[in-house]
Amino acid sequence: MTREQLEHVIRAAASIADDDELIIVGSQAVLGQFPDAPNELLVSNEVDVYPKHHPERADLIDGAIGEGSEFHETFGYYAQGVGPGTAVLPPGWELRLVPAFGPGTRGATGWCLEIHDVVLSKLIAGREKDLRYARDAHRHGLVRRSELADRLATMRLDSAVRDAVARRIDAL
Repeated sequence: MTREQLEHVIRAAASIADDDELIIVGSQAVLGQFPDAPNELLVSNEVDVYPKHHPERADLIDGAIGEGSEFHETFGYYAQGVGPGTAVLPPGWELRLVPAFGPGTRGATGWCLEIHDVVLSKLIAGREKDLRYARDAHRHGLVRRSELADRLATMRLDSAVRDAVARRIDAL
C-alpha cells in the first residue's frame, strides 16, 4: 500500500461513515508517521479503520469498501471496518496519534497509531506475520526496544502474555 492509497481509503471511509476523523490501527498506520515506509511494512492491502466519533459505523465502511467489495476489486486494496477494542494498546496511545491527511483525503483526517504502539500491538497478537512486521520495523530503525519495553510496563496484561511479549521484544 502507498500513502496515496491510504489517503483514498481515508476519503472513502470518511464519506461512508459521515465522520471526517478516522482512527487507523494495524500495519498500514505506519504510513501516517512514515509516508515512505520500507516496502516490507507495506505488504498488506487492507486498512483497519473505525470512525472516531461514530465507531458503530465501522460496519458501514466494511460493507461498502471492505474485502471483496467493488472498491476492493477495482483498486486492489480495501478498508477493514474494526472496533476500538481491536488492537490491544498501551495507555496514552490516543495522545500519540499521527495525523494522515493531504490532497487525497479531501479534508478528512486519518489518525494513525504511532509506530511503537503499532509494533507493540503486533507483538501482543503474536501471529507470525505480526512478528515479522515487528522485526522489520526494528531492523529499519523505526522502533526502539527500550521504548517498546517501557510501554509494555504500563499495560495491564496477564503475566504470561506480558512475559511472552517481553521475550519477543528482546528477540528483535
